[in-house]
Amino acid sequence: MNRRFLLPAAAAAIALTLALTVALALRPAHAGGSAAAKPSVLVTLAPLQRGSLPHVVVGYGTVGPASSGRKMVMAPVSAVVGTLYVRLGQEVPKGAALIRLDPSPTTAASYAQARSALSVARHLVQSTRKLVVLHLATRQQLATAEQSESDARAALVALNAVGAGGMRTVRAPFPAIVTTLTARPGQIVSAGTPLLDLAAPGRLVLTVGVVPAQAGEVNADDPAKVTLVGGTQPVAGRVLLRGAVAQSDTGLVPVEIGLPPGSLLPGEMAEAAITTHRMEGYVVPHEAILVDEKGAPYVVQAFNGIAHKVPVRVLDAHGARDVISGALDQHAWLVLTGNYQLDDGMRIRLADPAKGGGGQ
Repeated sequence: MNRRFLLPAAAAAIALTLALTVALALRPAHAGGSAAAKPSVLVTLAPLQRGSLPHVVVGYGTVGPASSGRKMVMAPVSAVVGTLYVRLGQEVPKGAALIRLDPSPTTAASYAQARSALSVARHLVQSTRKLVVLHLATRQQLATAEQSESDARAALVALNAVGAGGMRTVRAPFPAIVTTLTARPGQIVSAGTPLLDLAAPGRLVLTVGVVPAQAGEVNADDPAKVTLVGGTQPVAGRVLLRGAVAQSDTGLVPVEIGLPPGSLLPGEMAEAAITTHRMEGYVVPHEAILVDEKGAPYVVQAFNGIAHKVPVRVLDAHGARDVISGALDQHAWLVLTGNYQLDDGMRIRLADPAKGGGGQ
C-alpha cells in the first residue's frame, strides 16, 4: 500500500480515540451510583459509657518540716561556739549531742557578778537579823534584805539554767534531721542567735504553690499523689492546710501536703496531683474529641452505618480520657479512628466488623 494513504488513516484513528476518551471523561455519573457516588470511611468504634474522672489540681514545691515538727536551736546566752557534733543533713536520735557552748567573756562576767551579788545579799541578811535583835534595825529593813537575797539567788539560778556558769551541751529534743547549720566553731554569738534547725523525719510536708483560681477547690484532707520531679513512683499524701493568701513573690497560694514517714527527704522537689472531686459525664478517649472550624468541640457517632456529628462540652480531662456532656445517644457507638474524615450522613466501614454496634 502506498505510504501516502497510510499517514492520513493513522491520524484519523488517533483523533477518533482522543474524542472517545474525552467524551467518556465528561459523561455524567449514572444515578444508580458507583462507589464514588456513595463514599465511605474505614473507622473503628468504641461504646459510649457514662462515668466520672477525678478533677486534679497540680502544684509544685519543696519537701520540708511541718511547723509542728521543726525546731530552731538558738543561743540561750552570749556564748562562744565550741564543738559541733553534727553535720548538715545528719539524722540524730533524741538526746544526741548537737553543739557545745562555752561562756563568752560577757556571760562569764555576768555570772561572776551574780554570784557576788548573792554573797553580798546573804551577808546583808545575816547582819540585818542581828541588828533587829539589838533593836538597831527594823523588820522592814530585814524584809528588804531578804528580798534582795531572793532576787540575787533567782538571777544566779537563771544563769546556771542556760549554762552561763560553764560549758553547756545542747542536745536534740527529738529524733531529728539537721536541716540548717549556721554556727561555726569559735564564733561568738549573742543570746537568741540561730545555731541550727532540726526537722522531725516523721513529720515532713510538701509545700506546693497553686494558682489562686484553683486554690479555692482544694480543701483539707483531699487526697494527693506526690511524685518527685524526674521520678515515676508516686506516694500517697493528704492535704493538711490550704493558705488563704497568695504569696507576694510567686503569686501562688501555698498548700501543705502530709507525707508518709520516710518517703521523701527534706529539700527534694516534687509534684502534687490533688484530687478535689470527681466530674460526672460521658467518659471518652481523648482522640474522640474533634474541633470544628469555629473552635467548637464535637464527636462523631454511628447510627446504622451513618456518621452524625454531635456538639459536646468538655467538662474535664485526666490522662488520655475526657469527660464530656451533650445530646449524645448512649446506645450509639462512638467513632474513633477515621472520625476526622467524616461529615454528617457519610457511610462508614468497620475496621473490625465484629464490633457492629449500629455501625453497619
